[in-house]
Amino acid sequence: MTDNAGMIRPRIRVAAYAVRHRAAPEVLVFDHVGMPEAGTQVPAGGVEPGEEPEEAVLREVAEETGLLTVAVVRQIAVEDKPHPDTGQARRTSFFLLQVPAETPDAWEHYVNGDGDDAGLTFTCRFLPLPLKEPLADDQDAWLGHIDPRWTTGTVGSQ
Repeated sequence: MTDNAGMIRPRIRVAAYAVRHRAAPEVLVFDHVGMPEAGTQVPAGGVEPGEEPEEAVLREVAEETGLLTVAVVRQIAVEDKPHPDTGQARRTSFFLLQVPAETPDAWEHYVNGDGDDAGLTFTCRFLPLPLKEPLADDQDAWLGHIDPRWTTGTVGSQ
């Protein structure tokens, strides 16, 4: 996609830090069944034409995890970063979402519909914050902007 000046416009995306609070705060993540190379991720995807980012992030959570009981709290950050494989320009808005405490600990979700993920199965689960390992494509980079204690630890850090 290019604009009138010939500049390549980034793909507009959203990503969800869907957090539930129990004994400790936990963030919702998923893995692709049969595709371990995709890595552990948070729900994320493209914003449809005419769709507000807040609507898009709720839709992506519903599509990728089946959860319909989440609520947007606020936008955390906007990141301009190319796709790790294709190099395509991307602008991703990261949102904090609240998940009910009674949400199950883990489940499998089969993706219906006609989107890019249709037909895939995701294993969804909650991980305690701060994360012990970084997420795929450094999706955890903005967790520390919600709470500094949620910054992902790295080997050798204090």
